[in-house]
Amino acid sequence: MAALGWLTPRRRSATARSVLAGEAAAEAARKSFIDTASLESGDAVAEPEFPVAGDHLAAAFFDLDNTVMQGAALFHFGRGLYKRKFFRKRELARFAWQQAWFRLAGVEDPAHMEDARNSALSIVKGHRVSELMEMGEEIYDEYMAERIWPGTRALAQAHLDAGQRVWLVTAAPVETATIIARRLGLTGALGTVAESLNGIYTGKLVGEPLHGPAKAEAVRALATAEGLDLSRSAAYSDSANDIPMLSIVGHPYAINPDSRLRKHAREHNWRLRDYRTGRKAAKVGIPAAAGVGALAGGAAAAVALQRRRR
Repeated sequence: MAALGWLTPRRRSATARSVLAGEAAAEAARKSFIDTASLESGDAVAEPEFPVAGDHLAAAFFDLDNTVMQGAALFHFGRGLYKRKFFRKRELARFAWQQAWFRLAGVEDPAHMEDARNSALSIVKGHRVSELMEMGEEIYDEYMAERIWPGTRALAQAHLDAGQRVWLVTAAPVETATIIARRLGLTGALGTVAESLNGIYTGKLVGEPLHGPAKAEAVRALATAEGLDLSRSAAYSDSANDIPMLSIVGHPYAINPDSRLRKHAREHNWRLRDYRTGRKAAKVGIPAAAGVGALAGGAAAAVALQRRRR
């Protein structure tokens, strides 16, 4: 799928590749257009009504992993593909380690994200886009639906109820992101765009993964195309990697923030929401009552499989 490829050759500058990725994501999102809360302690201050009902020039942009959904969409998608015998136990072990790192560290590590994309590339290259879209629908029901954060979902619904458009903005494949957006009743999704020829994935990306600065470029491109006013819009994320995106809107929110984003948000008087529970969850970014056993099991399985191969 879209985010499952590897970076294109570095013939363009990082900025140029970010712009290309952002513009590609915005174009893909427009093509797939879908017609269809409490403050932290010490932060309680009087706030004007937000979102503003009837402000059609405003929109909301939500990061996906650990903001809208617990864990990484790519990992859950990988679990679904494994169940359908798309790859072997070796790749499953790698996915388990990547998810364990993501949940324990509570941050996005570029090297781990790169490894995840490389792993997935070998799995989906040569498959039809339509084939993985169909499976993505099933995988959402099996692994993702129950991992949506109710609090973040309510924030998105508040924007929809105000008559505003709501977009997911994620490094996950645009196809996966679009499925999730549709299931949640959102407007659409900006995601990493993979190259396909005659409906078959080539294993190359358009630009680069929609991550970090590329997300900001995608939001800018979409806002220009849709006539949106970013100064009246909102963005939501858990990761300091998304500070570029959060910084270009008038209403940035830190949701389940990692330590760097929490610090930045407090320094810049950004609003904070944390839907995790328990001191451990606040410290390492793991939902206290969700998936700890699965995390340990996945890591144990990875160890066992590694020993078996020796």
